[in-house]
Amino acid sequence: MQDPVSSVQSQQWSWILSTLWSWIWAGLAWIIDWQAQVFQTILGASTPWGVVGGAVLLFLPAAVMVAGIWGTMVSLYTVPFRLGRAGSLLQALLMSWWDAMRMAWFYWAGLVRFAFVMVGWVWGLLKLIVQLVWGTLKGAVTSPLAVLDATSRRPGVPWPAFFLLIFWSAIEATIFTFTLKPTMSELLADLTGYEVNAFLLIVILWIFLWVLIAGSFACIQVLNDAILTKQWGQIVFMVLVEIAVALFEVLFLYRELVDAMTPWLAQQGVELGLVGTIGLAFFGWVGVRGMTWFLFGRFGAPAMIGLLGRRAFGEEMGAAPGRGPALDYWKGPISALKTEREWFRKEAQEAFELISLPILQLLAAGFNFGFVIFAGRAHFALPFRSIEDVLASTPFTGRVITEGGR
Repeated sequence: MQDPVSSVQSQQWSWILSTLWSWIWAGLAWIIDWQAQVFQTILGASTPWGVVGGAVLLFLPAAVMVAGIWGTMVSLYTVPFRLGRAGSLLQALLMSWWDAMRMAWFYWAGLVRFAFVMVGWVWGLLKLIVQLVWGTLKGAVTSPLAVLDATSRRPGVPWPAFFLLIFWSAIEATIFTFTLKPTMSELLADLTGYEVNAFLLIVILWIFLWVLIAGSFACIQVLNDAILTKQWGQIVFMVLVEIAVALFEVLFLYRELVDAMTPWLAQQGVELGLVGTIGLAFFGWVGVRGMTWFLFGRFGAPAMIGLLGRRAFGEEMGAAPGRGPALDYWKGPISALKTEREWFRKEAQEAFELISLPILQLLAAGFNFGFVIFAGRAHFALPFRSIEDVLASTPFTGRVITEGGR
């Protein structure tokens, strides 16, 4: 008699459970089709940019909404078992939906903010790169000038005069190189017995002539300084040296220019002998040297001598040798590099926080629906203000902090 009764009871319980499960599943099954349609709509764009845009802008908010639907439906089925706590459950669900909508809005606003900040960072980085390149180029140009300032004989080196002196010496050396090239080629061919390489001859002759011409300006400067300080022995010695330099340049350089004009002078009825040729060449040398000396030589020659002699400022006037200005080539750039490193570290931390907080807030809003199912309340207090709030809201982290505080 008991077996049929037990069988009937088992069938009744099976029917009740199957009916209850079908009723529950009927309330949940539609979510599966609905969420599939939602994600297909978001990620089913026809273009790659559409897929990327949908994934960035809508995927996480849609996932939180799907989690909210699942959490709400499952929580409603637990209302009969809450024993008077249905009101707090409904309140927790409403607040969770409110937080989800707020976090979705904060997510989009955070993306816009991150985009604007990123544009500002890229613009600032481009400006920094331009400033670094400009500073490097400027330093490459001005650093040699600073070194020359530190090693020149006088403070405030007249750079235009200095460079004009170097340039003029190069021009004269170039002109006289091509003037003397035939003579030097014949001379060396007679001495050595074979033809000299033309290019090598031009290079060596140009360097020799440039040193000679620049040295003539240096001789005039040394003679001028000796006259100012009344060093008679130096005056006599430099006069002899200047005469020797003038004779060499007149005989080998300026005479060639006068010889080039001799045919034209002969056509005009003027015959130049030895004295006339040497006199005209010497007159040309004095005119060129006087013009260039008073124009830029008297300003550029002291800088050239000071650079070659590496004398401190004021030393040439009898003052005690002093140390040049201390040039800081490494400390400044290293300090700037350390400052930029700290700036990049701070900005990277801020960028990580800007992109992380909107995502973490959305994830926390989705997890709150799960907490409502089991605990009847949300766990995360939203929105997060910083990464520290995220760490403090984690249960294990909070426990470790509490134990460490004890």
